[in-house]
Amino acid sequence: MRVTLLSALFFFITVQTFAQKFDMGKVTVEELKQTEHPKDPKAEAAVLYKKGRTYFEFHPDKGFRTITEVETRIKIYKKEGYDWANFVIDNYVDNNSKENVSFTNACTYNLVDGKIEKTKLKSEGIFVEKTNKYRERNKIVLPNVKELSVIEFKYTQESPFIGAFKDWNFQMAIPVNHSEYVTQIPEYYIYKTQMKGALVPKIEKTSSTGSYRGKVTQKVNGDGGYSNVKSNLDLDYQEANITYTLKDIPAMKDESYINNINNYRTALLHELTSIKYPNQPYKDLSTDWNTLVKRIYEGEFGSELNKRSYFEEDLAAILKGISNPDEKITTIFNFVKSRMTWNEYVGYICEKGVRTAYKEKVGNTAEINLILIAMLREAGIDVNPILLSTRSNGIAFFPNRSSYNYVIAGVQSGDRLLLLDATDKNAGVDIMPFRALNWFGRMVRKDGSSDDVELVPKNLSKNVVNIMATIGADGVLKGMVREQHFDYFAYMYRALYGDLNQEKYLEKLEKKYTGIQIESYKVANAKDMAKPVVEDYNFTHEAIVERIGDKIYVDPMLFFAQTENPFKQEKREYPIDFSFPNQEKYMINLTIPDGYVVESVPAPISMAMEEDMGSFNFNINTSGNKVQLVASVDINWSLVPASHYEILKNFYKTIIEKQTEKIVLKKA
Repeated sequence: MRVTLLSALFFFITVQTFAQKFDMGKVTVEELKQTEHPKDPKAEAAVLYKKGRTYFEFHPDKGFRTITEVETRIKIYKKEGYDWANFVIDNYVDNNSKENVSFTNACTYNLVDGKIEKTKLKSEGIFVEKTNKYRERNKIVLPNVKELSVIEFKYTQESPFIGAFKDWNFQMAIPVNHSEYVTQIPEYYIYKTQMKGALVPKIEKTSSTGSYRGKVTQKVNGDGGYSNVKSNLDLDYQEANITYTLKDIPAMKDESYINNINNYRTALLHELTSIKYPNQPYKDLSTDWNTLVKRIYEGEFGSELNKRSYFEEDLAAILKGISNPDEKITTIFNFVKSRMTWNEYVGYICEKGVRTAYKEKVGNTAEINLILIAMLREAGIDVNPILLSTRSNGIAFFPNRSSYNYVIAGVQSGDRLLLLDATDKNAGVDIMPFRALNWFGRMVRKDGSSDDVELVPKNLSKNVVNIMATIGADGVLKGMVREQHFDYFAYMYRALYGDLNQEKYLEKLEKKYTGIQIESYKVANAKDMAKPVVEDYNFTHEAIVERIGDKIYVDPMLFFAQTENPFKQEKREYPIDFSFPNQEKYMINLTIPDGYVVESVPAPISMAMEEDMGSFNFNINTSGNKVQLVASVDINWSLVPASHYEILKNFYKTIIEKQTEKIVLKKA
């Protein structure tokens, strides 16, 4: 019996080991036959497995480098999943060092007449492009991809930058059956490990011994100065090995009104905090936010902000006769915006320096906004740089130099802090590009002190629509519209449509309001950032009125009604990000046809969400042949937590129901 039990146990362990063993090139017929994901039938694709390992390799001339190897197998279920056959990874490059990546075992597998057909990736499917001064993009496009294909590839990335590992993302936009990541770290390095997201991986820890036997090159100071000397090195060290495993990971569902979904992804982050080499002093690299931003100010900002001579003559000219501080702020801000062109490189470090950027009239985010800060300071304005992380960069989890990737100006005006970003021609005073509206930044002063700064707008941006319309005897609706866009609504108009010619813009407008025909269009203040954008136009609409028998049915909001709830999911996992508090207000004056009277109109409603999150007001009055409607939707919170999702969803449900009720007219 003992032998039988041991045999059974051995068989069970063998089966379990086989079930968890993933070998490249061992794609099965069962995997290729699978037509849908067993736990997510709607999935366009799924990661069957993803295995990664980051370890250290000693280089005789350059010391330790990290090597990351990743193997991935993906099942394609639908045509919509074809994009998963295109994989991209970025390399970081600086003046002296760079990361390198190579791809192997990249193949597509298909089932043809019951047999597995394997198509290998060829050189024409591998692309490398320089995206900016510091980034190089490596891309592969797997060949012969079809519905039900399985794709597989491995990449190896070698990096001299040991300060942080690439984030390991367990969770993706498609289901992941098995994700496994191993770190093998020499005893000389201590990393801080941070998990983010809702899922928790299984963790296993072991240890091993690493070694290096060979020659190394060292700089030695002799009589003739420094020289490179080769010597033998016998190196043995302990490694801490940690394996992180997660299975059956659900897909991340992208939802409306979300900042950066990557902020909520289950992922593993590593940050180097200390180094202890043999026979050398302990080196503590850990820091806090205050120390970090002080170092950045002293290392990156101070020398650039102290330069003055390159703009002094221009500054004196533009400020001639201006003594009011607010006028100075606006004048300098508009001057820098008009003079400088952003090269679309994001960073808080100057590439060529403020002096050269000013002369060439082109710069990155740091150069343009540091020029702005220096000019404002020279004019006597209380202004400091604010470091932040852009929306695409995500929320910072560690206080390190890559936590921030952007800098703007913060102007103290009385008891208000005004945020200025001169990289965007459409930005205004305290109206920022959306890329920079990312929760919190850090303002740092000359003395090194710093404070958190909330970047989320507080003031209500308004969109006000006035309509005067008449229903003709033929049922055609004709009228005039005036639409006024204030603050961030004005910024959105300028950013989206400012460079479009009128013909193309009207095409978009007529597509947005299906069935409308627009005439006599004109726009005011499109380039004047201090004023609201005002649109005026005449319109005709032949399908807004419905005749049934001797009655006429009209949508009270005409073609401006919201007919679809933006919040469709049963549950919400992530906060709802509206970017800025806003109000949309409609004032409609409608003249009904001769021979008709109003039989009924939608009942008025006034409702508010709890905690002053927002409100909805809808009121109709009638007088003779006139119908007057005033409706407004206010959203007072820029960011709504997921716990309030049901409230918000029901709020919009009520709005849609009310806005799509009918005005009923009958013959007199």
